[in-house]
Amino acid sequence: MSQKWRVRVRAARHICDTALREAVHFSRPVMRCPPLPESVVPWKTRRMVFIGFHASHEQIAPSVLLDAVIGAERAGFDGAMCSDHLAPWTRAQGHSGFALSWIAAALSRTRFSIGMVNAPGQRYHPAIIAQAFSTLEEMFPGRFWAAMGSGEAINEHVTGDGWPAKHFRNERLRESVDVIRRLMNGEEVDQDGLVRVHRARVWTLPAKPPPLFATAVSAETAAWAAAWADGLATVAQEPEALRLVVDGYRAAGGTGPCILQVHISLAENDETAFSIAREQWVNGLLSPPVTWDLEQPEDFEAAVAGLDDENLRGAVLVDHDAASLAARIAELMEIGFDRVYLHHVGTDQSRFLDASATELIPALKERL
Repeated sequence: MSQKWRVRVRAARHICDTALREAVHFSRPVMRCPPLPESVVPWKTRRMVFIGFHASHEQIAPSVLLDAVIGAERAGFDGAMCSDHLAPWTRAQGHSGFALSWIAAALSRTRFSIGMVNAPGQRYHPAIIAQAFSTLEEMFPGRFWAAMGSGEAINEHVTGDGWPAKHFRNERLRESVDVIRRLMNGEEVDQDGLVRVHRARVWTLPAKPPPLFATAVSAETAAWAAAWADGLATVAQEPEALRLVVDGYRAAGGTGPCILQVHISLAENDETAFSIAREQWVNGLLSPPVTWDLEQPEDFEAAVAGLDDENLRGAVLVDHDAASLAARIAELMEIGFDRVYLHHVGTDQSRFLDASATELIPALKERL
């Protein structure tokens, strides 16, 4: 707040405080001061901005990514989130650190909140996830969250089970989330449905279970998730499509934060920024349902062969100017999101963090 605003607020408060003291001393009726006008209370006209850092396990070795998330906190990010992959999208990305191992280390080396994407029901049995989440929340209370999704074949096919249709995966996800919540609340769970559980119990429990959000990229899935999710997490796409996702969730009674992940490439010039995106995030040329069903990095590479690279600019915000990039992110946030997590698709996170600290984060906070 500027000095001018501080003076005006202090003056308004002094009038009210004086009236209250005189009312008490002279037994006068207490004067009820009207609310200060928004022009005098600038923080009432601007919502609090949460700017997070996204850690991509597909692209960066976990030890290097740990240094990056520590650097993100120092750079001024408000929190972080990470992906959870058994395989990268493409061979050029080349990594797939285990998210549950990494996030414990990351939480122990930082002070802000860190969440993760998770797909229970096939690769992960929900009882194991309940145990893992309970342990993380017990160790780092109030700092962990998870965004629950129905998964992608590239990570789930390894069990050797068939890859079911989307509607079945959604039903399995809902059952899994119910099991996880019951276990984190201390219940013994015995169930024989899409998810089978035999007399499971989690013995080490947090004081309060962590929030479980839903991932969704369509308005239909967002509306479906509103009945059970503690919040919504989605990824940047065309503004009108994003608006439908948020409106679908809220109209169906969805509560909690709406979270947006944005893929970006920021470099000294447009050519370099686009080259980084093309090298590391060419999978962005594909979208669901195609991305749900491919099993191997080579399958993604084959699927993008022959596609126009320029269309990648629709999936990744490519820019060389932090102020311009901040304006583009802010435009998406104004659709109705409470938090934004920025994923710089390059592997050199240190330069991105330096630019974030000095230019991008201040520019975003100025616009939101």
